[in-house]
Amino acid sequence: MQVPLTPMDFARRARALYGDREAVVDGDQRWTYAEFLERCDRWSQALQTLGVVPADRVAYIAPNTHAHLEGFYAVPQVGAAIVPLNYRLLPADWVYMVNHSGSRVLCVHADFLDLVDRVRHEMPAVEHFVALEGGGDGWLDYEALVASASPSFVRPAIAEGDLLAINYTSGTTAKPKGVMITHRNAWVNAVGTLVHHPMTCADRYLWTLPMFHANGWTFVWIVTAVGGTHVCTRKVDAPTVFQLLAEERGTMLCAAPTVLIMIANAPAALRVQAPRGVRVLTAGAAPAAHTIERVEEELGWTITHVYGLTEVSPLISVSEPRPEQAGLPAAERATLKARQGVELITSGELRVIDEHGETVPRDGATIGEIVVRGNVVMDGYYRDPEATARAMMGGWFHSGDAAVVHPDGYMEIRDRIKDVIISGGENISSVEIEGVLLRHPAVQEVAVVGLPHEKWGEAPHAFVVCKPNAVLTASEVEAFARERLAGFKIPKGVTFLDELPKTATGKIQKYVLRGGRGAVATQ
Repeated sequence: MQVPLTPMDFARRARALYGDREAVVDGDQRWTYAEFLERCDRWSQALQTLGVVPADRVAYIAPNTHAHLEGFYAVPQVGAAIVPLNYRLLPADWVYMVNHSGSRVLCVHADFLDLVDRVRHEMPAVEHFVALEGGGDGWLDYEALVASASPSFVRPAIAEGDLLAINYTSGTTAKPKGVMITHRNAWVNAVGTLVHHPMTCADRYLWTLPMFHANGWTFVWIVTAVGGTHVCTRKVDAPTVFQLLAEERGTMLCAAPTVLIMIANAPAALRVQAPRGVRVLTAGAAPAAHTIERVEEELGWTITHVYGLTEVSPLISVSEPRPEQAGLPAAERATLKARQGVELITSGELRVIDEHGETVPRDGATIGEIVVRGNVVMDGYYRDPEATARAMMGGWFHSGDAAVVHPDGYMEIRDRIKDVIISGGENISSVEIEGVLLRHPAVQEVAVVGLPHEKWGEAPHAFVVCKPNAVLTASEVEAFARERLAGFKIPKGVTFLDELPKTATGKIQKYVLRGGRGAVATQ
C-alpha cells in the first residue's frame, strides 16, 4: 500500500495523540492541539468560502505568530500552496513576489498593513486582503473569519508531488526565485531532521527562526509531528530570547550564526539566567567554531550544525557528533562541529565535485562544489525553466558552495564558489580567516572578501565590527592573524564598521563589501 507523503499527516496524528497537550503559545494566548487544529480547519473552510481551490496560492507577510503558523496547515490541506514572504523586505519586493506567484489571497500582520496599503493597487491578482491582526478599509478580519467558519471543510485528495509552498530566495543580485517545495519534499526533510535531531512531546520549541525562512526549516511541521509546543516569538533580541526560554521552559531553538553571535554576546545578567541543556540547530551560514565553543561552554547548551539551502527543503547535511569527540578539548570539538558534516539519511546523495564533475579526494584541501540529488531537491523554480535547468545541470542540484572533504568523510564549506579569494595563484577561504579573527576578544562580527591588489591581483580584506566599548586597530587585527595564519592569508587591509551589510534573512552581503568602503557607506 502507498499513501501520499505529506506533513499534513502530522496534524492528523497530533490531533489523535496530543489533543489535550499545549500546542501553541503566543504571548498570553495558549491553545491545545485540539484547539489549534480546529482553528486551522476553520481557516481552511473560510479560505474555500473565499474561493480558494487546489493549486491556488495564498501569501503571508507576518512574523512568528499563531496566525502565521496556522497558515502552514490551513492552506496546504485545501490543496493550495502557501507563499510565506520575508517581512523584512521592501514593499516593492512583496509586489514582485505576490504577482510572480499569482497569489489570490494576501494575509498580512498589523505591523505591515500600512506598507501594503501603499502598494495594493500594484497587485491586481489579489482578490482578498486579510488582516491577521489589526484592520482597516479593504481588509478582511482574520479572527472574525475563523470564528464564523465551520471546522468542516472539503478535504481534496493531495498527491505527494503537489505543490506545498513557494519560498522565495533573497534575490541579492537578481530577481528573487520562487522555490517550489512539494508535500514529499517537506515530509522527507522533516522526518530526516528528526532522525538526526530527535524531539518528543516534552520539547518546547522557541521560534527564533523566521517561519518564512524555508518554512522555518520545516519546523512548522516537525514540532507538531512530535506533539511538542510551539512558543511564538514576534521579535528576536537577547532579552526576549532569554526571557521566553526561562518563562516557557524552552528546550530547543534554531538559529542562524548571527543569532548565535547575539546570544553569545548578550549581557552577563541575561546569560546567567539562561536555562542549561537547551539544544540548538544552527545553519544559514558557516558558524565560527569560537561562537559554538562560547555558547556550549558558557551556557551549557548543545549546538548541532546543519547545512542546506531553500532549494533542498532545506537541509542536506549534519555535523553528526561521534562518541570519540566527547573527550576532546572544547576548542577542538567546536572546530569539528563547525564543519557542514555528512549527508542526512533522507537527503539523498551528496557529493563535492571538481570542474570536471569528478568527486574531489578526501584530503581536506581540494576545493569543489557541493551537489546533491534526492527526495528533498525542489521541484524547480516557479515560472523559471531556464534557472531551473542551470541549477539542475547533469541531474544534480548545484549549490554554488565551495567545500573540501576531510579524510573522515565530513565536508567543510570554504566559501561560496564566487567568494573564493584567489591571491597570487593561491585559493584562500574567507571563512577560515573569519573563524580566526572571531577569536579576537574585541571582535563581534567579521567578513572577509577579496579586493583588488596591485601585486597579488586580489587579496583578503577584513571588515570588522567590534564589541561595544572595545578599541581595536588594523595593525592589531593583522598581528593577531599573523600568529595564526599562513602569510598569504593575512588580510592586507582592515575596515571597521558599525554593522555589516546583510540580507533580510541575516546573510552577509559580500557583494556589497567587494564594492569597497564607498559601497558600504551608501548602504
